[in-house]
Amino acid sequence: MGRLARVPTIPLQLRGRGARSNASGRYESQVREDFDDGWDAGEAPPALRTVVQPEQAKTIVTRNDSPDVGFSRSINPYRGCEHGCTYCYARPAHAYVGLSPGLDFETRLFFKADAARLLEAELSNPRYRPEVIHIGGNTDPYQPQERGLGVTRGVIEVLVRFRHPFSVITKSALILRDLDLLAEAASLGLTRAAISVTSLDRKLSRSMEPRAATPERRIEAIRRLSDAGVPVMVMFAPVIPGLNDHEMEAVLARCAEAGAKGAGYVALRLPLEIKDLFREWLESDHPDRAARVMSLVRQMRGGRDYDVQWFKRMKGEGPIAELMSQRFAAAKRRYGLTHDLPPLDLSRFRVPPKAGDQMELFG
Repeated sequence: MGRLARVPTIPLQLRGRGARSNASGRYESQVREDFDDGWDAGEAPPALRTVVQPEQAKTIVTRNDSPDVGFSRSINPYRGCEHGCTYCYARPAHAYVGLSPGLDFETRLFFKADAARLLEAELSNPRYRPEVIHIGGNTDPYQPQERGLGVTRGVIEVLVRFRHPFSVITKSALILRDLDLLAEAASLGLTRAAISVTSLDRKLSRSMEPRAATPERRIEAIRRLSDAGVPVMVMFAPVIPGLNDHEMEAVLARCAEAGAKGAGYVALRLPLEIKDLFREWLESDHPDRAARVMSLVRQMRGGRDYDVQWFKRMKGEGPIAELMSQRFAAAKRRYGLTHDLPPLDLSRFRVPPKAGDQMELFG
């Protein structure tokens, strides 16, 4: 059966959710769309329950050769993310499993139950050679279900036991649960953390990232990580012109005061389905700024919603993007965020002995 013509979905207002629609993934032969039959006028849409199920992964370490990503190996304990950030660049990946990058992405989630076992097996391979592993390169490793599942903690326990260097990025204060492991790893030169702070405005933050930690809790996480000796940088990402870009300097100032040593940013990216999801959200939550925001985005992307070219995709181009870069560089200098975080130590890696590897000595 051929694909059906795609028609506009009805924007939904669901408490605690980011996406406003749930159109079928781009690989589906049949397309599911919402439509208004007139019977639900004035009624609130039903609440959506989050469903989390195990994913039978065969491997746990993902490798990439993208020249503008900054890491070549990563671990993503979860597929999908309950934080619900409409702008999330990981949303299109949900189409690979036959689900929608819209509401499915934040309500139908998968966890890699065997992550720690798979990682231990890979690191124990005699042919394995260590490189820094980045945790959370796609979806957040500390989203709400991690509190009960502990998949990310299991991964970090293995990495610390093997003395393997790693970095981690999150917008959740739940990272502080693992402060014992992170502090131990940092004392050996094995880890650093990045905390994403996109706004100091609680209302805007809740709109952009409905189930993520408040800005205050993220800044407190920076403070406590830094106090424990964990090198921390702040990520002001994404920068959305006309929406949160005016907070750039204020965010960097607060995070520097909390102990951050470095900073980075990424301009808003709208690949594939995200462009439509973001527009729906923007017109729903910020109708007074929607047209201007999209105009500024297109000015950074050569007149398009998005440009997939290496390096340009992260920062954009043109006068708007150049001004953004200049402001960010000036703010980093002003608040002392120009330090390079120390390189992580690859030399400490070793496969720990297992029970029975050596005969016990008897006196």
